[in-house]
Amino acid sequence: MAASELYTKCARVWIPDVEDVWKSAELSKDYKNGDASLQLMLEDGTNLEHKLDPKTKNLPYLRNPDILVGENDLTALSYLHEPAVLHNLKVRFIDSKLIYTYCGIVLVAINPYETLPIYGTDIINAYSGQNMGDMDPHIFAVAEEAYKQMARDERNQSIIVSGESGAGKTVSAKYAMRYFATVSGSASEANVEEKVLASNPIMEAIGNAKTTRNDNSSRFGKYIEIGFDNRYRIIGANMRTYLLEKSRVVFQADEERNYHIFYQLCASSHLPEFKNLKLSNANDFLYTRQGCSPVIDGVDDSKELGTTRHAFSLLGINESYQMGLFQVLAAILHLGNVQIKDKDSDSSIIPTNNHHLTKFCELVGVTYEDMAQWLCHRKLKTASETYIKTLPRLQATNARDALSKHIYAKLFNWIVEHVNKALITNIKQHSFIGVLDIYGFETFEINSFEQFCINYANEKLQQQFNMHVFKLEQEEYMKEQIPWTLIDFYDNQPCINLIEAKMGVLDLLDEECRMPKGSDDSWAQKLYNTHLKTCSLFEKPRMSNRAFIIQHFADKVEYQCDGFLEKNKDTVNEEQIKVLKASKKFDLLVELFQDEGKATTPTGQPPGMGGRTRLSVKPDKSRDTSSKEHKKTVGCQFRNSLQMLMETLNATTPHYVRCIKPNDFKQAFSFDPKRAVQQLRACGVLETIRISAAGFPSRWTYQEFFSRYRVLMKQKDVLSDKKLTCRNVLEKLVEDQDKYQFGKTKIFFRAGQVAYLEKLRADKLRAACIRIQKTIRCWLARKKYLRKRDAAITIQRFTRGYQARCLAKFMRRTQAATIIQKYQKMYVARKRYRQKQAAALAIQTILRSYMARQKYQALLREHKAVIIQKHARGWLARCWYKRCLSSIVYLQCCTRRMIARRELKKLKIEARSVEHFKKLNKGMENKIMQLQRKIDEQTKENKSVNEKLTGLENTYTTESERLRGELGRLRGVEEEAKSKGNQVKCLLEELEKLKKELRTTKQEKKTIEDWSQSYKGEMEKLVSELKDQNGLLKTEKDDLNRLIQEQNQQMTEKMARAIAAETQQLETDLNEERSRYQNLLTEHLRLEEKFDDLKEHISKPGHRRTDSTHSSNESEYTFNSEFAESEDASHAAEDLTRGMDTSLTLKLQKRLKELEQEKQSLRNELENKEEQFQRARARDESEFKKARGAELEYESLKRQELESENKKLKHNLADMRKSLLGSAASSAGAPGSPAYKVLLDQLNSSCEELEVRKEEVLILRSQLVSQKEAMQHKETMTEVAVHVEDVSKLKDADELKQAYIGLKDTNRLLEHQLQTQRRSYDSEVESLRGELQNVKEENNRQQQLLAQNLQLPPEARIEASLQHEITRLTNENLELVADDPAASREARVIILRRMVDLMEQLEKQDRTIRKLKKQLKVYSKRIGEMGAGQAEGQTSPGQMVDEPIRPVNIPRREKDFQGMLEYKKEDEMKLVKNLILELKPRGVAVNLIPGLPAYILFMCVRHADYLNDDQKVRTLLTSTINSIKKILKKRGDDFETVSFWLANTCRFLHCLKQYSGDDVFMKHNTSRQNEHCLSNFDLTEYRSVISDLAIQIYQQLIKCMENTLQPMIVSGMLEHETIQGVSGVKPTGLRKRTSSIADEGTYTLDSILRQLNAFHSTMCQHGTDPELIKQVVKQQFYVIGAVTLNNLLLRKDMCSWSKGMQIRYNVSQLEEWLRDKNLMNCGAKETLEPLIQAAQLLQVKKKTDEDAKAICSMCLALTTAQIVKVLNLYTPVNEFEERVSVSFIRNIQTRLRDRCESPQLLMDTKMIYPITFPFNPSSLALESIQIPSSLNLSFLTRV
Repeated sequence: MAASELYTKCARVWIPDVEDVWKSAELSKDYKNGDASLQLMLEDGTNLEHKLDPKTKNLPYLRNPDILVGENDLTALSYLHEPAVLHNLKVRFIDSKLIYTYCGIVLVAINPYETLPIYGTDIINAYSGQNMGDMDPHIFAVAEEAYKQMARDERNQSIIVSGESGAGKTVSAKYAMRYFATVSGSASEANVEEKVLASNPIMEAIGNAKTTRNDNSSRFGKYIEIGFDNRYRIIGANMRTYLLEKSRVVFQADEERNYHIFYQLCASSHLPEFKNLKLSNANDFLYTRQGCSPVIDGVDDSKELGTTRHAFSLLGINESYQMGLFQVLAAILHLGNVQIKDKDSDSSIIPTNNHHLTKFCELVGVTYEDMAQWLCHRKLKTASETYIKTLPRLQATNARDALSKHIYAKLFNWIVEHVNKALITNIKQHSFIGVLDIYGFETFEINSFEQFCINYANEKLQQQFNMHVFKLEQEEYMKEQIPWTLIDFYDNQPCINLIEAKMGVLDLLDEECRMPKGSDDSWAQKLYNTHLKTCSLFEKPRMSNRAFIIQHFADKVEYQCDGFLEKNKDTVNEEQIKVLKASKKFDLLVELFQDEGKATTPTGQPPGMGGRTRLSVKPDKSRDTSSKEHKKTVGCQFRNSLQMLMETLNATTPHYVRCIKPNDFKQAFSFDPKRAVQQLRACGVLETIRISAAGFPSRWTYQEFFSRYRVLMKQKDVLSDKKLTCRNVLEKLVEDQDKYQFGKTKIFFRAGQVAYLEKLRADKLRAACIRIQKTIRCWLARKKYLRKRDAAITIQRFTRGYQARCLAKFMRRTQAATIIQKYQKMYVARKRYRQKQAAALAIQTILRSYMARQKYQALLREHKAVIIQKHARGWLARCWYKRCLSSIVYLQCCTRRMIARRELKKLKIEARSVEHFKKLNKGMENKIMQLQRKIDEQTKENKSVNEKLTGLENTYTTESERLRGELGRLRGVEEEAKSKGNQVKCLLEELEKLKKELRTTKQEKKTIEDWSQSYKGEMEKLVSELKDQNGLLKTEKDDLNRLIQEQNQQMTEKMARAIAAETQQLETDLNEERSRYQNLLTEHLRLEEKFDDLKEHISKPGHRRTDSTHSSNESEYTFNSEFAESEDASHAAEDLTRGMDTSLTLKLQKRLKELEQEKQSLRNELENKEEQFQRARARDESEFKKARGAELEYESLKRQELESENKKLKHNLADMRKSLLGSAASSAGAPGSPAYKVLLDQLNSSCEELEVRKEEVLILRSQLVSQKEAMQHKETMTEVAVHVEDVSKLKDADELKQAYIGLKDTNRLLEHQLQTQRRSYDSEVESLRGELQNVKEENNRQQQLLAQNLQLPPEARIEASLQHEITRLTNENLELVADDPAASREARVIILRRMVDLMEQLEKQDRTIRKLKKQLKVYSKRIGEMGAGQAEGQTSPGQMVDEPIRPVNIPRREKDFQGMLEYKKEDEMKLVKNLILELKPRGVAVNLIPGLPAYILFMCVRHADYLNDDQKVRTLLTSTINSIKKILKKRGDDFETVSFWLANTCRFLHCLKQYSGDDVFMKHNTSRQNEHCLSNFDLTEYRSVISDLAIQIYQQLIKCMENTLQPMIVSGMLEHETIQGVSGVKPTGLRKRTSSIADEGTYTLDSILRQLNAFHSTMCQHGTDPELIKQVVKQQFYVIGAVTLNNLLLRKDMCSWSKGMQIRYNVSQLEEWLRDKNLMNCGAKETLEPLIQAAQLLQVKKKTDEDAKAICSMCLALTTAQIVKVLNLYTPVNEFEERVSVSFIRNIQTRLRDRCESPQLLMDTKMIYPITFPFNPSSLALESIQIPSSLNLSFLTRV
């Protein structure tokens, strides 16, 4: 392709720049071959002439199209070069806030210097199981790729994390290990993954320090091998360390710190346990104050020490060892403060009693004298003698520092060694993943031995990286079968040979170290002599003879030779070591310097424990006794360990993470292009780009190419074979066939070809857009013209109409004025006539009324005189009559009293004689009965008479009241007549005056008429003004009324909203409590499963596992389990596990107990919440139903009173009947006898009278309540009416005051009336209560006497009844005497008469009793004969009849079943096995009624309840629960099985409720079903257990659905194009790694809908409750929405306008599915709201402030983080779309700043809505259920 085709006008290029490295420019003129320069225009509008290199004529780099900017993979760019890579990283980092980017197989991670919410558990779960190219770049994607390849290829993996200090290597490695620990879990219960993560804070404390570039820089390299078993669960780890920077212990540069552990100890020196360390502030010690920066912003060193100590404890290093470590570290600090002074020029001395040396010696347990001597002296050994040599102060100081470094190095190695021992387990390792966190390429102003070793290691790693990249490219080309040409890439083997080969730099350094007088200068000369002329990579600085330069793969580095020999030797005074070894008080210090094999572990475990042999932690730790091995140099050790590392990496599949430091100032999201380019060149990213660009970097599948570039094809070019179509089109579009290659599945393009194709596509689309715009503009112009023409015609029409209306209005006004004048004149004339007529009529009326009154008064006086005479004469006659009558009555009473006393005396004398009494009592029984009947009749008559008397009294009272009122009225009329007479006289006088005044009035009339005319005009004017004011007042009144109504409405709405909000809050709290309870239930189940696994592991030898038949809930739910293990098995298990660690089991048991307690407390709290919710709902309902309060209260009060009294009376009646029946055999008053009937009649009459009294009391009470509420309602209505109507009228303060006073008076009057009525009502109620109490007492007394009489013999019974009657009459007589003496005398006479009648009745009754006794004897004989005959033909239970029985034909009746199933105790296991364990759900669901197993089990429970066998009930329920758990554990992944048992468990739970006997659950039962209720046992606790089981099954069902739907959701909802051609494949946006793509079918939306249909139909077949199905569907849709949204938030290629349309269409299909299933009201649609809003966000306009406001109001279901993430990820698919600007995103963040929400980015896909099981009674009759033979339950018998 010619350059003139690409370098045309408007083409954009990159040109070098001093500040920004590369700067973008645009061609302002086409380039032609041979031009010496390019005419460019910069982005700021500046014109520039760019001259080309006259030698090479190389054109500047072309810039990629904007649509390719921001790609996830740098190799997907069309133009692959340094400026394109730098710009892509910058755009992603600055604009999109994305820190991760792929570069082929390398993950580039830029340190954001800010905490980002992208490392949570939700993100880990989102990346788990995903292919590497499917999601946005992330460290978790690399970790998942390594984990997946390890499991699929069964090959060990390595993750190599590199970068310079401050780039984030340690954090990346930490997150990778966290991912493995979270995803894989551990194979044992020892929490290995926690221990692996716990090693991080320890290693950071002892190996990390603050540098000028990083606050937490790792000063050593480490390679961590995370071991996995054959199920790919973490079983342990091992750590290797490389090249600890020991010099930092004794020296730090400015703004740097020593290792963190020293500052942590100093910050915690105030703690009691650290008092003996005698530490203080970090500035007090030489080793911690040299950098002058002892504090890191935002870091609490004392808190970090707590974390470090916790990590030590977690790894098994106990407190004593920890304190020993801290003691050694404190000793190092004190040793650094020991001051050595000059004694002379060749010797030095430590002053006596040096404070810090004393502390050092105390801490390490050595003598002060020995340490002081050997710090200033040195022992020299020769062949024959040993000399002690003094050291100058400088050498002595260096020896002190060397000792400090040596101690710290030993301590570091000891910690690493014991961390490894804590991470090793006895489980066999199957594979491992290594994480290498190693220093990147370093170059400083002064580079020493450390930088040399670091760069040497990076050379080795870069060589391995280049070879791996080259190998992958070759594999890709060979797989696609395209021609392969050798790609030339940089090989750094010469540089490696320069360093490590024979006579290389390290070899010469070791040789110089062995020389007796070797020095850095002599070593430098050897280097110059050996390599200066022979190796081009080795150079000598011009101005120095003590330095050398090596050309590394990244850059040239100048190394200073000073200190190389000393650091390579790493010598320390052996006498000092011997002093430390001689410590007797400090065992740990001695252990540090012992041989490795003799070291002990801090956990007390023998060194030989462990399942596999591991490499030593560091190569220099292999302590051989030979002197040669002991004197191995640091360089030699490092070379050996590096060689071992490379062998390990070469044996694994590597994954690369390159960390980039964006700036040197640690500013968040600040990008320095110079520093970035420098690191990109050093870390090999650009080398990867170069290798990719040399081949075919752009790769498309045939389908992607066809979909993207379909617009460039003509209709005739499109063939059925997509591969052939693409080949034909490419041959036409790109003439040079070397620019592309056709593979088996992909098309490979050279660099720049995709940009060229995009240019052709954009030109084609631009031409189409211009044509569309032309047509649309024509249509718009014509539409505008037609709109104007229609507007002109409309204006003309309206103008003419207006003129016509004006003329008609004028004519109407003229006619109306004429009519108004006519009626006005008529009105004036009529008014004048009516005034005159009214005056004449008034005069006539007054005169006639005067005459009538005079006549009436005369008649009235005569009538009243007659009445007075009549009443006077009547009064005199009545007085005489009363005197005579009283005298006669008194005389009669005296006479009768005398006779009665005599008769009474005789009766008393006769009563004392028993014999005489017996004679008299013959025949008294009949007389008593007759007497009692007469008494009843008289009682009834008395009652009717009393009622009549009461009625007469009431009529008399009303009549008297009426007469009094009439009398008062007549008196008023009389007084009025008198006043009218006086008025007539006055009127006559006034008439005379009026006649006189009439004459004067006529004279004044004319003047008045004149005045009236003027006054009339004024009044008319005033009336019109008043009318206007009245209208204004009415308007104001209406406004005020409307305002008041609005306020009332607002208050009502406010109250309704408050109630609704409170209800919503209560529901939310209830759901939260349910969710917490169900989550705890899930955790409880998980711990139980672990507990079962542990029990199986303990009870079985080795590692073999068997299925458990024990339920994890046996300890909680079963009282007497049949599945317990035998004693022999338990003893065997104890013998096997005697040596094992049972601490974990105890912890689990303790945790189980805690969870059970918490579960119980949560259950109680849930019940309290539900009660509060019910109370709140009841309170709300009562507020809305106040109007019906009086009736409801009356009805409830009446019902309660009647029910309670009815129950009492029934109980008493039943007791009485029982007592009567009990004494029937020996008593003549047996049921059916006259005496019994009489007694029952009396009892019934008393009960009826009692109920009448009660009803009267209830009516009075209800009237009181209703009147009270009516008064309150009246008062409130009065107040409201006054408030509403009079507010607008009361304008000033006086009127308000008067209204207030009037209102107070009215209230007082109403209160007085109310109190008066209340007192009267209270008095009436009290009197009625007293009467009612008397009646009750009388009734009780009668019942007691009746019961006593029935227990007496017949003779005594008559006497007792007579005595009782006499007593009663005497009491009544006494009461009458007390009330009225006259009435008492009359009562005595009546009593005597009644007594005579009673005696006669007794005689008759006695005769009747004798007759009845005779009849009774006859009947009893007959009954005895009949009973003997029947007894011969019957046998008692348990007896056998030997006599032959004559066969009789008896018609067979169909058996009436009771809905129970009987089974034997030994058949229980068979029942559970056939009905639960071996039952196939599909056959039951298709052929039998839904829920049949649940009905069968319940019918068995009913029979056990019928037998009152608690053991049988308990074992059956326990076996059922355990068997269901067992089948779920065995087949928990089968949706059909889980759904079947969820439906049956719920049905079983509903049956237990429906037949429990509780009124709440029996409302919908039939009478037959109520008979089937449980009678002996309350299974409420088991209902709770089964409810928990149902919750567990529901959660298992949701898990099964999630496992089935999870692979379908992303493919069906996001990736598949349901609407073909809308999305348009984004160019090269997704370069998947071939090894990551799994062979699986592509799912579509139809696949999801089919699966949903399958779930729904299965649950319907199993008879699942409709409400439960709704909850399941809601959970399904939540999972679909959450997974889709989470993937959308993590996939940049999915955030486009077309994808938003695709998502909305898919959601509409899901909603249509809900409509088809009638599930729109189940809440499933609302769960998709976040996804819908995210799709809308992708489609709405995103430019202006109005757009931002609309987005904020629209996206209420999305969090701020989600909205910003979508906007950052939004990627245009075409050039005509625009990216979202940074300012717009900032605007959105500002608007959403006040939102109170969770900062979590992703939705929780593991969240499960709290489940409820609404009661759903069954209408199926239990007795009608038939058991099919297919269930093999023939041992069950229907009862």
